[in-house]
Amino acid sequence: MRCSLCLFLAALFGAQIICAQNKQLLYDFYEIPQSLMVNPGVKTMEKWHVGIPMLSGLAFQAGTSGVTVNDLFADDGVDFTTKVREHLIQGMRKRDDFSTTSQIEGFNIGFRGENRPENYYSFGMYGETDIIVYWPKDLAALAFEGNGGSNIGRSFDLGDLSLRGEMVNVLHFGINRKVSNTLTIGGRAKIYSGIFQFQSINNSGSFRTSQGQNNIYTTSVTADMQLQTSGVEEIVNILDEDTGTTQKDLASLFIKRVLFGGNLGLGFDAGFTYQLNPRTTITGSILDVGFIHNSKDLKNYTLSGNVNNEGISVFLPEDIPNLNNNLWEDLVDEIEEAIPYEENEKGYISFRPVKAYGSIRYNFGEGSTFNENCGCGVNAQSGGQNDAFYRNSLGGQLFLMKRPRGVQAAVTGFFQKRLGRGFAFKTTYTADKYSLTNIGLGLNFQMGPVNFYVLGDNLLGYQNIANSHYASLQFGFNIISWNDN
Repeated sequence: MRCSLCLFLAALFGAQIICAQNKQLLYDFYEIPQSLMVNPGVKTMEKWHVGIPMLSGLAFQAGTSGVTVNDLFADDGVDFTTKVREHLIQGMRKRDDFSTTSQIEGFNIGFRGENRPENYYSFGMYGETDIIVYWPKDLAALAFEGNGGSNIGRSFDLGDLSLRGEMVNVLHFGINRKVSNTLTIGGRAKIYSGIFQFQSINNSGSFRTSQGQNNIYTTSVTADMQLQTSGVEEIVNILDEDTGTTQKDLASLFIKRVLFGGNLGLGFDAGFTYQLNPRTTITGSILDVGFIHNSKDLKNYTLSGNVNNEGISVFLPEDIPNLNNNLWEDLVDEIEEAIPYEENEKGYISFRPVKAYGSIRYNFGEGSTFNENCGCGVNAQSGGQNDAFYRNSLGGQLFLMKRPRGVQAAVTGFFQKRLGRGFAFKTTYTADKYSLTNIGLGLNFQMGPVNFYVLGDNLLGYQNIANSHYASLQFGFNIISWNDN
């Protein structure tokens, strides 16, 4: 299972570079066009926007819910083996994970309908990588401590092995519609092209060593485990060939799959913004409700069965003449027959990690109505006011994400301030499994038609990156034309 080892190591160490999918700073920051990507029903004010290709939306994040680099490698005089035992073997739980996500926009374009200005259309393409590896607590303890000594009689859970990952290119088209002065709704259709995917989820089984009857110990193994992969084997084969054209071959394969030559799938997003009153707004969205049909470049690995074995039994002295090297081979054959390891190329369906957002916002500090170039003809309230130009907003957000071991949640409180149309900032406090002290800051600059935004999370962690569980940076450039009605 060479590729499974490569995938596990890449996921484990890659998690120290990029992590988590919550975009709480971008959510409902409607001055930024990319806020449509986390809520298709967000308020829109622009006439049209064009993202700078490859620079309009980049998200890079980092973190781990368990151990940090500093926990293991700090020069504090503590033996490394002791650190591993305390922080990894004893300190981490089976629900702790190393999860990685990155996203890069190829292009992003939006425009308001000429005949129906209440509609705002957007389309584009982006690439996304998402990997999660749960900490295999029992398997790590088995590897570190062995199955002897105090572990005699302990049942190690093979179901602790759980990981999932994919790289996918997404082509999308969305419609944002202002239904009334209080309600805006939106939807987005997506076509997925999988570059690679792997998953080993819903595993079960146990490994147990106990006192034997005919021998010192007996080992009981029950396993129902599977690793499914698509798009991986061809990449591994190119790397294994190690020829002078390796980079060229990888680039050609990547481009082919990006241009919808990979495993295809469908999905959608939906969202809304509703004003309870001129100052109070609630929002909600659900993202990536979809699937990919994996039918190309498949390689699956299974391990299923059960066995009770007491090892090699030798009765002395009568068995001495019959001792030979086949005893060990017979034992291995017996175990392999009871728990066969097999490979197949069966297709399978993989579901995207569904995400949901919700928020409530209170606006205060009434500013100018910005009758010129403000989009009031589309977004105005009754009486001619536009709540987009309240100077301040205060509120809370909720984020939920479907993961192999349940729903991952985060709660955010935020404050946002606007200084005209040229500058706005949003500061957040977020609590989740990665950090309870996550303070973020987002800045949006509008210089004529040029829009630039930068969003940074967990700012306190930058004091010591090696000791931080989470860090994040998002930024991008757009060209925006505001409504002139």
